[in-house]
Amino acid sequence: MIRRLLARPTGVFAVVVLGLLVVLAAVSLVWTPQDPFRADPFHQWAAPGPAHWFGTDASGRDIASYLLAGTRTTVLVAVGSGVIASVVGIVLTAIGSLTARWVREGTAVLLDILVAFPTLLTAMLLTAIAGGSLGVVIVSVGLSFGVTIARVARGEIRRIARSDYVTAARASGVGGAGVLFRHLVPNAAPLFTVQLSLAMATAVLAEAGLSYLGYGAGSDTASWGTMLADLQTYIGVHPWSATWPGAAIALVVAALSLLGDAVRDATDPRLTTGDRTDPAGGAGTATGDRTDTTGDRTDSASGTGPASTTPGVTA
Repeated sequence: MIRRLLARPTGVFAVVVLGLLVVLAAVSLVWTPQDPFRADPFHQWAAPGPAHWFGTDASGRDIASYLLAGTRTTVLVAVGSGVIASVVGIVLTAIGSLTARWVREGTAVLLDILVAFPTLLTAMLLTAIAGGSLGVVIVSVGLSFGVTIARVARGEIRRIARSDYVTAARASGVGGAGVLFRHLVPNAAPLFTVQLSLAMATAVLAEAGLSYLGYGAGSDTASWGTMLADLQTYIGVHPWSATWPGAAIALVVAALSLLGDAVRDATDPRLTTGDRTDPAGGAGTATGDRTDTTGDRTDSASGTGPASTTPGVTA
């Protein structure tokens, strides 16, 4: 699977960007070029150079150090929201697919109602009620997108639940939880992967947007959204300063979105079957070759194919 993932340019891009993000977050735990929160009024708006790689802002803070510290917040939000969305999505999918009919129909109606609320709007409402903090952002985005995952995956899970191997597993005595985790979730994994990557990308955007509005991470937590809000006032005078946090947010969101598509393409057998081409260099697939061979045997039996010209065979 990893080989097929890295064989796609989108997969390579996503793996490189996200791997670099995790490495930088780990490095920022023990080292940053300077104190990301230290203001230096004597070095305001310093240009990028050896002392300040990306320059400084209006307070004299080192932009590179603040960006590096902000990677921790981004990774924490993406992973935390992804875990919560996965748990909520699987639980709601199981309830909406494997329970009694009245429970399934009630869950479907509830999901249709909840999915109508945009994820970012739901997060804003919850943070306005519970107060702005990183934990509230993670929980609100995870719960909101968990509903979306359940709404999208419910139909696929029900389709798989009607397959012959699931029926055989139930007949052999496998319980509901065993069927869910042994058969349903693994076969729906490509769909879950795409939705999970979108959930993590949405979480990064939501955290940046809420921090930009003042509802996200606190003043003692480095956030790319907070930096973008601080620098927007001076974007007409120092446009290069706001480029760094904006580019970082866009790069991570693009990598998370492309990762789901690349993993789906690498793991879904319906999409990888066409990769097995004819060994002789033909355009047909292995399935097509077997069909042709079957056709030759049919012609031989009916006497209309090449075998009908064999000496000794009369009309």
